[in-house]
Amino acid sequence: MAKHVVLGAGSIGTNVARLLAGRGETVRIVTRSGSGPEHPLVDRVAADASDPIGLTELSRGAEAIYHCANPPSYTTWERLLPPLQTAAITAARANDAVLALTGSLYAYGPQPGGRMDEHTTMAAAGRKGRLRRRMWEQALAADIRTVEVRGSDFVGKGANGIYPVLIKPALEKGRPAWITGHLDVPHSFTVNGDMARALVTLAADDRAWGRAWHVPSPPAVTIRDLAGRYAAAAGKPPLKLVQLPRFVMRTAGLVVPMAREVAEMDYQWYAPFHLDATETAATFGLTATDLDTAVRDEVG
Repeated sequence: MAKHVVLGAGSIGTNVARLLAGRGETVRIVTRSGSGPEHPLVDRVAADASDPIGLTELSRGAEAIYHCANPPSYTTWERLLPPLQTAAITAARANDAVLALTGSLYAYGPQPGGRMDEHTTMAAAGRKGRLRRRMWEQALAADIRTVEVRGSDFVGKGANGIYPVLIKPALEKGRPAWITGHLDVPHSFTVNGDMARALVTLAADDRAWGRAWHVPSPPAVTIRDLAGRYAAAAGKPPLKLVQLPRFVMRTAGLVVPMAREVAEMDYQWYAPFHLDATETAATFGLTATDLDTAVRDEVG
């Protein structure tokens, strides 16, 4: 039996497993492929985490379950996320384990001034935001000990964010990077390692249970600023950025499902987008990793 069960071996799940194992805790990480970090205290299991019976058995003896699994494509969210959530809740209830959920800011929707703190109302009108809200409400109604930790777009080593998708290919090929968003409005980015630390800290603290918290994150920066930091960390000249007209993705969405899903969330990139984690930082003593440190780790 493992003391902790982690669902998903992406950027967040891997960081959570490594953090716990580094503290001497036993961890079971569950993925379809059996992947995950290699460590003597990490048991990597190939299984379907959306199977409630199987996940309940795999979670026997666990004190906490960390739900870090996320389908790679927006187009599969409505089909794949609800079964994962239901299985995680079932396993947590059956084993009296704390359920720590990796959350996002999607449930809030566009906010006046673009600022979101731990008490911002969940007012999303889009499908993905409404789905995130329903999933959190499902966990709250399940009579389990649970907490949701919400962060913004991830940066840091292994993060699946703006660097590997847009910036790195352009730097390597010496060409402009095409950006679907305003280049000069501030946007909060969350370091993936900070998300992992917040999940582990809050799962173990009963003051956190029953509500959502935010991950302390570096001050918001523009995409232009962030791209410049990546170029400097890579030892490359400043990167030329080309801002795609907003209508391009929306027009493409008429025939391309993924473009439609991306366009639904584009409000995050055309107006200020600030994550405020003041209450989380004050309550639990968590701090944000320096942005340039995270950028160097990601590039290196």
